[in-house]
Amino acid sequence: MDNQKVIATDATTASGDQKMINVGLSACLAGQTVRFNGGHTQSRLCLDILSEHFNFSTFCPEVAAGFGTPRPTMRLIGDPSSPQLVFSNDASIDLTEKLVGGFEKKLSEFGQLDGFILMKNSPSCGLERVKVYQPNGHPHQVRSAGLFAQALKDQYPLMPIEEEGRLHDSRLFDNFVTRVFAYSNFRREVLSQPSMHKLITFHSSYKYLLMAHNQQYSKKLGQIIAANDKQTIESVVNHYFEVFMQALAKPANKDNHTNTLLHILGYLKKSVPSASRQHIVETIHKYQQGLLPLTTPLTLLRHYLDQYGSGYIKSQRYLEPYPEGLNPIRKYFQ
Repeated sequence: MDNQKVIATDATTASGDQKMINVGLSACLAGQTVRFNGGHTQSRLCLDILSEHFNFSTFCPEVAAGFGTPRPTMRLIGDPSSPQLVFSNDASIDLTEKLVGGFEKKLSEFGQLDGFILMKNSPSCGLERVKVYQPNGHPHQVRSAGLFAQALKDQYPLMPIEEEGRLHDSRLFDNFVTRVFAYSNFRREVLSQPSMHKLITFHSSYKYLLMAHNQQYSKKLGQIIAANDKQTIESVVNHYFEVFMQALAKPANKDNHTNTLLHILGYLKKSVPSASRQHIVETIHKYQQGLLPLTTPLTLLRHYLDQYGSGYIKSQRYLEPYPEGLNPIRKYFQ
């Protein structure tokens, strides 16, 4: 599982009656005045919506490194594959070691998290597309990740990490939140006390979500489980987790969703009248054509599955990969 370090936790609210997801958050997005100009970039998406289900742990690598607030702006220079951090108005002093020293000891603590949301374009926290400047003052065409963001990705290659700005796209929001809950579910349900029974149960509940995202990876995961007698349980679980998170890395497309919805509809073949099933099929194809949102055929299917579906199909996390209150089609995105 490469350098992934995981600490299985069972986080709950103070009352103990609701699971909470632990997610890291750039401190400026939480409204903390840690920006170079003494301000913040408070995220209403994080504070008003995601905070209902995420327990945020805030962190600013620049403040942790001892840079004052306010402070001169900083930028990356040199080779985009291994850039250096300097002040924008004075490139004579290499600040890289100082910044790294501020976060390298904290990295191990982030193993308790199920995801991380970062501030875009930052030379420390930008996840991608961060400018790296040449000696002539012009940026390279090749962009980079911020120094802290890159270290976080290197330490936790399977952890869902995203920039807050990209979460305002409903597809990217859906994919990130789906991955965060999947990551958390796997750590709690399988990694806490690994067994083949738990792994098979987990895989079964994600069958149709995997089908919607990547059928090739879905088959590969089935093969990993089938070959379990040749490896230790730890090796099987770690290999499965790596491929599982890779399978969910990109948002599912319309064709894969359509195929998955039609497969699920097959469970209603004997219990729902033909006319009603045909209506569902038409609704699914209207979604495929871009005439309806995904929530329309999903809601229709769930209506009938609640009445006629088996326990197995009702347990499919494809139908609700995360709590309904986090639905990205809600008013926030309109």
